[in-house]
Amino acid sequence: MSTQDSRPKGNGKNQMRSAARLYALQALFQMEQSGQTFDQVIVEFEDHRFGAVYEGDEMAEGDTKVFRKLVREAVNYQARIDQMTDRALVAKWPIARIDPTLRALFRAAGAELTQSDTPPKVVINEFVDIARAFFPEGKEPKFVNAVLDHMAREARPDAF
Repeated sequence: MSTQDSRPKGNGKNQMRSAARLYALQALFQMEQSGQTFDQVIVEFEDHRFGAVYEGDEMAEGDTKVFRKLVREAVNYQARIDQMTDRALVAKWPIARIDPTLRALFRAAGAELTQSDTPPKVVINEFVDIARAFFPEGKEPKFVNAVLDHMAREARPDAF
């Protein structure tokens, strides 16, 4: 994924929230792969990733409150979110067999679906866009859309 693809679209607060979602996914992935703690990954991202310049491309500033909330709640409610994700997946594909990037995406999106007032359709659209950035040529964005739709209907049936 290029830095150009990873930059959230939009302006102002919406762009900062979109960036926070992307950074939350990356932080959750990093925590799983490296064993870093919540506090370690938060400091690293806020100090070294938000607004960083890579190969001449500046990364977006993220909304630190949204970022921290998504990461914290994805960790705190991971068992519940993983169970909800498992129910949305085909029986032969439990979350443990899913690509780690998608697993982090489902955890971040699941945290937002279950622990915020953000409309589920907004959450789904935002995370499908992130999936497109990571998997521009693959079927993953459609897969993410289907899984998140199932999760959203379970978490917030009144929104549909």
